[in-house]
Amino acid sequence: MTTIKRSSKGATVEALVASDPELMKALMKQALQEVLEGEMTELLGAAPGERTDRRQGYRAGYYSRGLVTRIGKLELRVPRDRNGEFSTALFERYARSEKALVAALAEMYVQGVSTRKVKMITEELCGHSFSASAISAINKSLDEALARFAARQLDEAYPYLILDARYEKIREDGVIRAQAVLIAIGINWEGHRQVLAVELAHRESQSSWKDFLLRLKERGLAGVEFVVSDDHAGLKKAISEVLSEAVWQRCYVHFLRNALDYLPRKADDDCLQELRWIYDRRDIQEAHRDLAAWITKWQAKYPKLVDWAESNIGETLTFYRLPRQHHKHMKSTNMLERLNEEIKRRTHVVRIFPNTDSCLRLIRALCVETHESWLEDNRYLNMTLLAEQKKEALRLAA
Repeated sequence: MTTIKRSSKGATVEALVASDPELMKALMKQALQEVLEGEMTELLGAAPGERTDRRQGYRAGYYSRGLVTRIGKLELRVPRDRNGEFSTALFERYARSEKALVAALAEMYVQGVSTRKVKMITEELCGHSFSASAISAINKSLDEALARFAARQLDEAYPYLILDARYEKIREDGVIRAQAVLIAIGINWEGHRQVLAVELAHRESQSSWKDFLLRLKERGLAGVEFVVSDDHAGLKKAISEVLSEAVWQRCYVHFLRNALDYLPRKADDDCLQELRWIYDRRDIQEAHRDLAAWITKWQAKYPKLVDWAESNIGETLTFYRLPRQHHKHMKSTNMLERLNEEIKRRTHVVRIFPNTDSCLRLIRALCVETHESWLEDNRYLNMTLLAEQKKEALRLAA
């Protein structure tokens, strides 16, 4: 039986497996599928579509077979060859090496796995040795899938764009540094949410955000009409430069948190709660009336807060130009904040990533998982409302 020596990383690997069974299920399925494909390639002497004198036969489709594991049932596609010669011992041998494979897959995502370790596991699973190239393919397949996701063309318009960043600790050249993870979510005209990009940057700055947005445009990002973010100065400037055609909404949740800096710590009245109510009005006219009343009521008691709010609150009221049904979702970055909380929950078990590749690998995998679940969901917003509103605005302007 194959065993893997426990290292100082053992607890981290086990924690990742325990905390994220769905991710491990996806990794397990893809890795076992690669093992089956590798076995068929070894039998035939050629990869799918490869022209070579070494070819000993041809593929003839697949049949489905389930495999029950401790992290869930996996539906695998077992390849066939025309002569009916292909057989695999993977299913019979799997149980003996399951723990080692799960641990290796987890470690692959935390910091990478050696070809030697994967070779040990696949030998136990399949009963024979794979070539170095087959092992390399198994080890790299997930990274290649993530790279395709990150570089995919954006071939439709995204009228709504939400931007935010979080920080992760990464060890570089023996020094632990916090690096920014920049994330963009788009909503298309069908009303579906999509994760458009996930990138690392040394820090949030105008240049890092500008480069991030320019790469999105190079991939085809177009039709952006409304952008939501916090009020990071560099991000604001990047949005105005790269997405000058879009209007900007300052996240009202971040705004209310910033307001605490202008309020005495001992304040225990309804001042901030009444300010928050302004974001639940039916239209901008109601919001302005309530704002005027709020200013009159609290000016004498909290002059610093009121002066600051009066000067900055307009940036947080842009959402009122959208259809009323969209206000709840587009007045803040909460949609992306929830994704960031999920990322935090999962990366917490790693704490400090050994390098930037391992950090980006894990976070992108989590984002792909979310992206795919969103595509399977019903539409998030009814974008027909926005289209009708634009049409009516054009009619009135004519």
